[in-house]
Formats: sequence, structure tokens, C-alpha cells
Amino acid sequence: MNSTATIEMPATKRREPVPLNGVNTPTLLATINAVDAQPELADFTFRAKGRWLNGTHMRSTMSGFSGAGGEHAHKVAYTADGDHPGVLCGNDNGPTPVEYLLHALAACLTAGIANIASARGVSLHSVECDVEGDINLLGIFGLSDQVRNGYSGIRATFKIAGDAPAAKLREIVEQSRARSAVFDVLTNGVPVVLTIET
Repeated sequence: MNSTATIEMPATKRREPVPLNGVNTPTLLATINAVDAQPELADFTFRAKGRWLNGTHMRSTMSGFSGAGGEHAHKVAYTADGDHPGVLCGNDNGPTPVEYLLHALAACLTAGIANIASARGVSLHSVECDVEGDINLLGIFGLSDQVRNGYSGIRATFKIAGDAPAAKLREIVEQSRARSAVFDVLTNGVPVVLTIET
């Protein structure tokens, strides 16, 4: 005698996204869905306006950008001063441009980690990073055409702790690297057009 029993599995409840790690996860996921439905919303142009102040000291202002179908303004106009330290003939009124590049990489990867962890429901306890870049001044000073002007290598080390196994935390960092705009620009290059007006 054969009998067939039907076993009903309880319906799997889909976890509703909630704000996590300071990230408004519902808004993040809604934005991804909106861009998926209307790809034209994905086009953004960011801008920085710079002005020489004195010596090697300059100041950039970032106040607005375009994207998501319109123009947007930051809640305040952000400024960033760049200079060189005394040992490099500056007055140390701000980080060097190459230090800003390291900061941009660290900021982009860290933001990605926070967003990805939040979307995956992982609470972060801490995220720390150390980013270093090696540069040889022989290229910048025109003393060797065998040495590049920029970094010869960059190293980023992340220390991450959260409510997930180590393997999942590593996956989150790797996913951030895979989607990082700054990492992409640094590792794949980007066309740069320089226009000069006199």
C-alpha cells in the first residue's frame, strides 16, 4: 500500500529592509530599483571648481552636480585645500593631491562596505582602513623618464568586524571593491581632457 503525504513548508518570509549601519537601506534599494527601471537616471556629472591661492596651495569647491534627471546642490558647498608640505616646497595648508587620491579610494570602498553590508542585513561593528601609495619624485621632477609621475603601487588594508562570519565579511569587502568607482578609475584609467583658456 502506497501512501503519499503532502508536507507543506512554511512560507519563507522575505526580510523587509530596515535602516542599518547608518544607511537608509529601504531608500538605497528603492533607488537601485528606480535606476533599473529607468536607466537614464543613472547618468551623473560631478564637478569641482578650483582656484590657486599661493605657492602650491589651492582650494576646490564642490557645490553641485547633475544626475537622476536634474541638477542638485549639496546641503553646503564643500571645500578642500590642497598643498605640499615644507619638504616639498609648500606651506602644508592641506593634504597633497596624491593623499586626496588615497582618501578617495578609502572613502569609496568604505561607503560601499556600509551599503552592501546593510543591504545584506549585516550589522557592522567597525571598519578601519590603511591606504598607502609609493611614489618616486624622479618622475615628477623630470629627472628620469624611466620613473612614472604617479604612484607605482597602492596598498589598501581593511579591518572589518560585524555580525557575520569572517567569510561573509570578506565577501562584502570584495563586493565593494568590485563596484567601487574610484577603484575602477585607478585600475582601468579614464580619458581626461584638458582645455586651456588664456
